[in-house]
Amino acid sequence: MWVALLKGVRRKLLCGGVVALSCLPHVSAHAIDVRPTAEQVQAALELGKEAAQKRSPPDTFYVRFGATDELHSSGFLVTKIGGLSVMATHMALRGLQPSEADVTQVLEGQTMLVSTIIFGNLPNFAVDSYMVFDQGGKTIKPVSVRFDGFANRSAAWPESPRFKAKVIASFNYADFDPNANTTITVFPANGGESSFHVDFSEIH
Repeated sequence: MWVALLKGVRRKLLCGGVVALSCLPHVSAHAIDVRPTAEQVQAALELGKEAAQKRSPPDTFYVRFGATDELHSSGFLVTKIGGLSVMATHMALRGLQPSEADVTQVLEGQTMLVSTIIFGNLPNFAVDSYMVFDQGGKTIKPVSVRFDGFANRSAAWPESPRFKAKVIASFNYADFDPNANTTITVFPANGGESSFHVDFSEIH
């Protein structure tokens, strides 16, 4: 079903010159795939379609980390493979399928999104928060950071922690090692931090 789409992507995708997707070196099924193969692209799109048929939510394909309860910090990141599946799920739920341009846009993306939920006791505690990666002592800074200016009440309200907020950052693929054991740390402006340990080499 995706053959014609993938042929078009192979023709158009540029990676340091004109390189056919099918000719890219094999990438492991683990780690964050910066340049997915044609087979990986097709598999990701099919998984998204299958998820829609099962009425599974698109966020099934997020890579989650941190706590699983409602009172401790957590987060997720979206890889290119995951992004393709998320897109395919959204579109299949509407009776559509991704176009060549849709797929190319995901594959040519320069940044990876990382979204976190942190907790504090003031409604504006997340304002001016920052996020970084640490990989073997090397600090990787994001290209952009967004945060909730006014936090929502937490499940503990009115007890501590009273509020929860999102801090979302984008990291340039060229700046970090997609195979490294990584510590993701969020720094609220008023002090404290939330850290998450994620081994990128174990991400599917």
